[in-house]
Amino acid sequence: MALKLIQRRLLLGQLGIQRYPPVGPVFPTRLLRTSPAGRPSCVACLCTSASCCIRKQGCRKLQLDHVVRSLATITREPSFIGSSSVGFHRDSFPRFRLAQQHQPTAAEEQAFQQRLGSCSSSWQVFKLLRTVEIISDTMAAAALHRVADLEQDGNSLKDPSMLENHTIRALCFQVEQDSGQLTDAGLVSALLACTRLFLDPWSTLMVRLVSESQERLDRGQMSIGQLCTLGQAMLAMEGHSSVMLQEVMEQIQKQELSQWSLADLIAVYRLMQSGVGEVGKYRNLMNAMHTHAVSITFRMDPAAVSQLLSALVTLNQTQAMPLVISLCKQATRHVPHFTDEELTLVLEALMHFGHSDNYFVEAIERYVPRMAFTSQPETVTKVMQFFGRRNILSPPVFDVIAESFVYRADDYSTSQVARQIIPFGKLGYLPPNAGDMFRKVETTLRTRFSQFRPRTLLNLLHSCILVERFPVNFVSKVFSSYFLQHLQEEGTKMDPIVLAQLTQLYMTLKLECPFYEGPRLLPKFHVKSFLISGHFVETPVDTHLYHSVKTGLVDLLGARSYFGSKVLTPYCYTLDVEIKLDEDGYVLPANHDDDDAYRRIALCIDGPMRFSTNKRQLLGKEAIKQRQLRLLGYEVVQIPFYEMEKLRTKTSVVEYLHQKIFPHSYRLSW
Repeated sequence: MALKLIQRRLLLGQLGIQRYPPVGPVFPTRLLRTSPAGRPSCVACLCTSASCCIRKQGCRKLQLDHVVRSLATITREPSFIGSSSVGFHRDSFPRFRLAQQHQPTAAEEQAFQQRLGSCSSSWQVFKLLRTVEIISDTMAAAALHRVADLEQDGNSLKDPSMLENHTIRALCFQVEQDSGQLTDAGLVSALLACTRLFLDPWSTLMVRLVSESQERLDRGQMSIGQLCTLGQAMLAMEGHSSVMLQEVMEQIQKQELSQWSLADLIAVYRLMQSGVGEVGKYRNLMNAMHTHAVSITFRMDPAAVSQLLSALVTLNQTQAMPLVISLCKQATRHVPHFTDEELTLVLEALMHFGHSDNYFVEAIERYVPRMAFTSQPETVTKVMQFFGRRNILSPPVFDVIAESFVYRADDYSTSQVARQIIPFGKLGYLPPNAGDMFRKVETTLRTRFSQFRPRTLLNLLHSCILVERFPVNFVSKVFSSYFLQHLQEEGTKMDPIVLAQLTQLYMTLKLECPFYEGPRLLPKFHVKSFLISGHFVETPVDTHLYHSVKTGLVDLLGARSYFGSKVLTPYCYTLDVEIKLDEDGYVLPANHDDDDAYRRIALCIDGPMRFSTNKRQLLGKEAIKQRQLRLLGYEVVQIPFYEMEKLRTKTSVVEYLHQKIFPHSYRLSW
């Protein structure tokens, strides 16, 4: 530790920074600029009042741009290096005093935090700060964080000139001057806030905060939450290779996990989520955290549940399914109390891990009627996505959202419009106001057609045909060469799923819209089989159910040769079983010439994957298949799994198949 202190004091000395602020007049801030000789000044020069570079061996960090730059960096670079200098160490107005002995009361801090949270712009934050003179270090850090919340726009600030405001400069000046007297919580929080404002890591303020944080870290007395805050700050400044970050993680791992509070656990998860855990390190720590989290899930509030699920998604912790299941149970209790953002994170996580339970679904069904017309568009959209992704058909949810769609569609983005309509087609469900809903869809397509991304538009139109809503007015644009070029990713072949959708869309128009005389889909965009196109358009037959039916058919027809299995038709569909009959109703061998077949029977052996998970209703893609097979001349016989499950004997299976396939014929015994 002694060596570190010596090295740190040498660094501060090289930068012209005294450990304690000097007594005497303070000169105006010096901005980053080009020296008269044309040689750029270094940040060490800017941290002092020297007229020339104080580094005899040359500037520590030369700035390559020979123009005047602003106080804040506009674009954040990968390792937070190369930013502009922010010198908050000069005299400015107004003045602040960070309370050391007489801290504001808890009520005063709470009132300040509430007023701070109500600020909708940085200028309102500055106005609030000017009404107080004595604030605690945590209040000062909170103010900086609020400014960052309002000004951050990706990797830059919306208005970098905001950092030139006298109020924030005065606040940062006082934080810099009192860095040695700040509490651990106030110190690391202020440092993190500065990184979120993209301040120059080599500015006097940042150097002092980092130096002081290193001293506190070396003492080994920081709490888990403070260590996590410091870790996030160093990750933002120096990336995964940060030495201080490694020291932070070492101290976290030394702590007894069973002694962590819930807030500590969430703080470590958030640190891992911010990037520390993505490089594959600390796997043992995360596994231990998962185990501990399961034991305290029952104590988690809505914010904790959503934050933890979000972290698991970011870290892709697929091995933590016991924790996901436990969190889903806790989320069921909190459904009415989630904010829109929290519910969105929960639904995203459950979709990511492919999990849901009946109790959670029932809680959502009770909650949706209250939120469909008032919640944020993305939250309503996520609800529909969740039910669609999990193949859960819930008429109460679908009906309410269909009704709200008619009134709110103009406020939705094109992506949100598509994601709300697609589940209706996927689950093959039409709400009571289907006419109004699809008229609204058509109006949206007409007015905002060019705003839809090509793949999103195709998914939307394809979902419409699954429920017999035919987008005839828009197909001419979809089949145009211009649109098809945009569907194809540059330098790659067309996605097989896209080709299958295009083929089925075109075939549907030819079969079910005989009046359609628009553009044709070129043969090169056709697929030969829907089954090999990622199972998106057609679901393969359930193997176990198929063998049960096949055994019964052999006994019923007398030989295996009298029916075909998995027969690919000229119309891209694959028949689970095909039976050919002549004019007299006799069964023909499967390899018999097709021209002699007078009747064709298509057996659809529908396993659980072809139905919604909670109701005995075919998915949209299976419903359109059976509908179009009938239009093509097949006699479709459905063999659903829930009827086959009731049959316990071989004889009962044969009798069942006879009644389904030949209901008006007498069965012979072979």
